[in-house]
This record gives sequence, structure tokens and C-alpha cells, in this order.
Amino acid sequence: MPDRPFVLLSVAASVDGYIDDNTDQRLLLSNDEDFDRVDEVRAGVDAILVGANTIRRDNPRLLVRSDERRKHRLDGGLTESPIKVTISGSGDLEPASKFFASGDVDKVVYVPSAVAAKAIEAVGGVSTVVDAGAAVDLAFVLDDLAQRGVKRLMVEGGGTMHTQFLAAGLADEVQLVIAPFFVGDSGAPRFVGDARFPQSPSNRMSLVEVKQIGDVVLLRYLPREQANA
Repeated sequence: MPDRPFVLLSVAASVDGYIDDNTDQRLLLSNDEDFDRVDEVRAGVDAILVGANTIRRDNPRLLVRSDERRKHRLDGGLTESPIKVTISGSGDLEPASKFFASGDVDKVVYVPSAVAAKAIEAVGGVSTVVDAGAAVDLAFVLDDLAQRGVKRLMVEGGGTMHTQFLAAGLADEVQLVIAPFFVGDSGAPRFVGDARFPQSPSNRMSLVEVKQIGDVVLLRYLPREQANA
């Protein structure tokens, strides 16, 4: 079996740790220069994963935007953009979502057995629906993606996905961008929720890069054993 993919968590958050507010409009946490950096990271991975709630809330396209980067991928025998991946516990997915647009990019949906038929009926015509068993286990997802040729996976949210990957010890890198403002609403979505994380005061991650990008700052963290390898 191929090695599991390298998992990169990418997130932008306010100073007080929120990734969105509770309004109907999208909260812009970054700037154009950092959006371009994220686009470059996207162009260098094999798959991008978001949770189903992120699809419903933000309706992201998850495509490489730069013409030059898309051409570079095509010249290398790849699709213009990476495989799009989501996990849904309910199977409530809308085929008109931007996630399912762009026919030349594979879409993979992982669901529990109990809702597999429902998900296939909803989005089976525009994606590959994978029955992940009684519950969707992230190790199963990574093993299945490895079988599909995915070597680098970028996780772009939301907080539930970030929490699960970190708590399971399956995050190989965290790219955290801090926006220079506060949200100040305890009901708004946060970077992570409550969990028992292996990244604890006694098992600190290693900070390997700090970079100012206009009015935001990028912090890159690696598990200490990787940083010292």
C-alpha cells in the first residue's frame, strides 16, 4: 500500500482565533498577496479537502486560479487543479455547489454507510461517492486517497476538519495566517474546537517560518520530530 499523503493544514484566523463571523457575508481574513501564496500552495498538491459544512457555508471552488500555474500542471501531465475531496456525515450535498463544478477535476466524497445511497443519489453523477463504513475514519480516507495517487493533501477547513486531523495526529504541517483584527463572537467558527491534541505543552510543535505578508503574518509549524529530521 502506498504511504499515506503528507497532510498540510491551511488556515487564516483572526487574532482571537476565529475563521469566520456570524454574518451572511464572507469574512476576508487575508489579502491579495496571501491569496496568491495559497494559490501557489494549491498548485503544488494532489488534492484539497474541505468539510461538507464548508461547502454549504462558503461554496468554494477550490481551483488553481493562476493561468501560469494551471499551465504548469498541465505541462506536467496533471489536471489544471487538484482533486477535490469532502467528508459528509449526513450526505446532504447539493450538486449545484461550486465544489462539484469543473468536469476535468475529480471530486471524491466520503460518507458513512448509512447515508451512502442518499449521497449517491444527490451527487453520484458529479463525483465519486465512497462508502467509508459505519463512520468516516480519517486514516481510511488517507489510505484511500493514497490509492488514488495522492501524495500531498491540503486541508482548507473548516474547524471540524482541522480539529479532527490535529487531534488524530495526522497533520504534518500547519500554515496559519493571522489577520490583524478581532472577531469577538464566541458563537463564530473557530480554527479548532475542543479536543485532546497531541500538540500539547509537553509536546510543542516547531515554528519553522515566520513571514510578514502585507498586514498579515504566516506561521508555519511542523511536529518537532519532522523539523529535526
